[in-house]
Amino acid sequence: MSFLIHHMNEPAGDGGPRIGAMDRGLQLGDGVFDTLVARGGMPMAPERHRQRLLRAAEAIGLAVDRDGLEAAMAGVLAELAGRDAIIRTTLTRGQGARGLWPAEPPRPTILVTAQPWSPALAGQPARLVVASAPRNEHSPLSRLKSLAYLDNILAAREAAEAGADDALILNTAGRVAGTTIANLFALKGMRLLTPPTGEGCLDGIMRGLLLDGAGALGLAVEEAPLRPEDLFGADAVFATNSVRFLRPVIAIGERVLAQSPLARQILDHLLSITADP
Repeated sequence: MSFLIHHMNEPAGDGGPRIGAMDRGLQLGDGVFDTLVARGGMPMAPERHRQRLLRAAEAIGLAVDRDGLEAAMAGVLAELAGRDAIIRTTLTRGQGARGLWPAEPPRPTILVTAQPWSPALAGQPARLVVASAPRNEHSPLSRLKSLAYLDNILAAREAAEAGADDALILNTAGRVAGTTIANLFALKGMRLLTPPTGEGCLDGIMRGLLLDGAGALGLAVEEAPLRPEDLFGADAVFATNSVRFLRPVIAIGERVLAQSPLARQILDHLLSITADP
């Protein structure tokens, strides 16, 4: 695994910068992150990822050193030497004393890591179980990739213990929010339906690429609230995220879902995108 750490306005000491024990990201989950895939060393849709990360940082009041962010990303990309990788960029508020809101603004930390990515991760079918705990669609965290990920982790634990690949998470109204790591789409005829972000789902990058590019596949797209029965009655259900691109959902609990040959076409379309459209 490659990694590069940058602390705002702080030169690297002997051996380079380190994550401190009192970093608020470690102590309090005070930060945000973004994950993208680099294919052949080239990041996919990098500007979309960058802008979403910056919006998330702004939403939590975190001032980002953009030059440091670019330098950290460039350093990890250089180490990749053209290899496929999953790149995660983590921004924390940095070192701070005890207390929820720091008296003095800390120096934010930028951490960029890279791990191998394989095309085999894309397109694998997924079985879901319904998570027992709802997502609070009224919380701003439901629309941010924050470091406070324990709700998703516990839902993923439920899925693993049930022998499933992921968990379907409903919001407090019993409607579809997404999965622990993905947005959901329901195919009905030639229409693709997906929950709006107000339902508690993340504004995923693959979600956005599919919403923007579905017309090229002859598909109409619509953001609309979905209930579990809408998924059960769909012609197909897809889960999308930036590492696995698109996964056909083949079952939710004991309910087997319909499949569509359009899944392969949509996946090929997403895999063909090499830059920001």
